[in-house]
Amino acid sequence: MDLGQNWNFWQSNGTHIGGYWDLSLANWRMNHYNNTNSSGNLADIGLTPVLRFQRDDGKGFYGEAGIGVHLFSKLYRNNDKVLSTAFQFGDHIGAGYVFTNGLDLGIRLQHFSNGGIKEPNGGVNFAVARVAYKF
Repeated sequence: MDLGQNWNFWQSNGTHIGGYWDLSLANWRMNHYNNTNSSGNLADIGLTPVLRFQRDDGKGFYGEAGIGVHLFSKLYRNNDKVLSTAFQFGDHIGAGYVFTNGLDLGIRLQHFSNGGIKEPNGGVNFAVARVAYKF
């Protein structure tokens, strides 16, 4: 969820670095929960400030990066990967394309970690496909 284009700086040659707040809600499915063949789900809510390099009109290709905070409904334990706190930092880098009709297609490489607050802190990485539409 885009909470609005809040920033616009370093403008040059028809491009700029802008920013927005990304509010996310996700459901994760863990197919080997607690190192068994059972499955489990957890909910994730996050808030991330994102910087985006884009054209001034907001259309075409873009690149972005963000670091934010996330809260999980329970601890992540899947295939020997354990995150020992429900509070996590989430960072991502991504790229995409915004069409003239406002459709935004992108991909992100996302990483979650508690930043060493508590061990174990295995970290989890995802590739995320993103589809958004700005009304």
